[in-house]
Formats: sequence, C-alpha cells, structure tokens
Amino acid sequence: MYFNSKVAVVIPSYKVRNHILSVIEAIGAEVSLIYVIDDCCPDGTGDFVESNCHDERLIVIRHNENQGVGGAVMTGYRAAIDEDADIIVKVDGDGQMDPRLIPSLISPIIDGRADYTKGNRFFDLEEIRAMPKLRLFGNAALSFITKLSSGYWNLFDPTNGFTAIHKDVAKSLPFNKISHRYFFETDMLFRLNTLRAVVVDIPMDAKYGEEISNLKISKIIGEFAIKHTRNFAKRIFYNYYLRDMSLASIELPLGLSFFVFGLIFGSYQWINSISTGLPSSAGTVMLSALPIIIGLQLTLAFLGYDISSVPNSPLQQLRRNPNPNPKKNNGAQNAQ
Repeated sequence: MYFNSKVAVVIPSYKVRNHILSVIEAIGAEVSLIYVIDDCCPDGTGDFVESNCHDERLIVIRHNENQGVGGAVMTGYRAAIDEDADIIVKVDGDGQMDPRLIPSLISPIIDGRADYTKGNRFFDLEEIRAMPKLRLFGNAALSFITKLSSGYWNLFDPTNGFTAIHKDVAKSLPFNKISHRYFFETDMLFRLNTLRAVVVDIPMDAKYGEEISNLKISKIIGEFAIKHTRNFAKRIFYNYYLRDMSLASIELPLGLSFFVFGLIFGSYQWINSISTGLPSSAGTVMLSALPIIIGLQLTLAFLGYDISSVPNSPLQQLRRNPNPNPKKNNGAQNAQ
C-alpha cells in the first residue's frame, strides 16, 4: 500500500551527530527520499552523514546560517515538493522517534482520512510513566494552551516533532510566516487550522536517552505566551468574523464583556465596602454577580461551539475533487 505514494523524510540536523546514522538506518523501504538538513551544525553533521552513510536515497542540504528547526523543515519541504513527493515526513535526528512507525504515521494520509498527522506520546498510560515528570507537566499545560490557540481540541502533545503532511497541504503553507524556532510545531497547527486541514494524532512511544535538549524553558516562556495569544486572536478573527459568522461570533464578545464588567464592578464595590465598613446591598451584589454568571455561560457556550468545529473534511480530498457534483452545481448556477 505504501509504495503507491512517493514518501520523503526530512531530518533537521543540529548537534545530533551521535544519533543520526541510527535514525537513517531505521528508515524503511516505504521511503523514497531522505533529506538531511545540516542547519549550520557546529559538529558538521552533513559532512559526517555523507562520509558514513551510503544510502542511495540520502540527500544532504546545508544552511550557511542557522535557521532553527522550522527553517530546516521548510527547506526540506521545498526540496521534497520540487521532487514531487506525495507525503513528507519529519523525523528528528536525536533518536527519540522510531522511524519504523512511519507506515502508521502516513496511513491516514494515504487513506484520505487526514491532511497532517503527528505523534502523540500520551496514548499509553503505562508508557507515560517513563516520561520525565517535568516534561510531562509541561506538555500537559502546553497542550491545553495550544488547543485554544490552534483550534484543534482533539489533539495532544503539540510539540511532538514526528509529523507527516500531504503535498497539496504543504504547498498551501505560508513558509515565510511559520515560526522557525522552537514554536515551529505549534505554529504549524495554527497555520493548518486556517487552511481547515484535518489533523490526526498517531500513538507512539518516546525514547529518552543521553541526548541533551537545546530548549531552555526560561528563555522561551515569554515568547510562547505572546505567540499563543497572537495566534488565538488571529484564529478567532479569521474563523468567526472574516471567513464566517455564527451565534458563537456574538457569544464570545458579549460573554467577555459581561464577565469583565461584573468582575471590575464587583471588585470596586468590595473594596468600597471594606474601606467604608458598610455592607453592600443585595441589589449591588446581584449587579456584580449576574454579569459574571451570564458572561461565564456565554463564554462556555462559545467554547462548546469551537470544540465542535474542529476540521473534519480532509483538504486533500476537496482539492482532488473540488466539484463533486458538477451537474448539481451547474444547475444552481443556471438558476441564479
């Protein structure tokens, strides 16, 4: 089944010299092309791979300047698209991902059930115990925030870099706008949602060895907060005011307005009551509590609608068959 599609693997490479050869060796025959993107690696990963790997599928591409994992993946995407690959898989070179899972990763795309797939290390509760506790907590918190900013409420483990994408969807991505650094995987989900692409999680196990992460939480937490807020605002504007409008388009601003008014008014009255020593009247309490309750209900109603609006019609199928019933559409056009 897998040989009917031309599959390319992109491996962004930066300080992964100790693991990358074993990663390449584990890539199966279902893959036609392997791109190793040497992202100006100080260890000379590109030269090392060329000297020690004789796989005929291997192509090494070098960056003169470090562009980050996102920049390296975008370079690989462009190269794979130029070679007319049908599916492009991204695998990290640090050995944490098992390339033998590639058939499972690309299966939903081949079957037409998804446009983009990604690994999820949280399916097996027993395997979760092997994950470092700090990383487990960070992923859980980040997953919830990413659900808000990306709109994919059905996904978990947003920073998982084991991904696959259909060529038609990859061609539609704004390569120059996608974050090139550690926010790359999360920003990809936001961009995919603006395209209304279907994304599916694939269960996988992660391996944690002696590899050292280059990610410093203290350095990226502020950047992540700003970018998540920006993406959330853009997504809401695109999906609920620019592309379409619904009852949810009214529920969100009304809900937030009521909630903020009740909170500010109630806080003012509470502070005033403490300073004067006089209790607030029942009417004042109701005028504070009722907007908060109504605002919370409207906001929850919006979230319920947003959760139910996760894309479920694969973009690749729509592009293959943009006019599934031409006679019916032509008749509608003639009637107009």
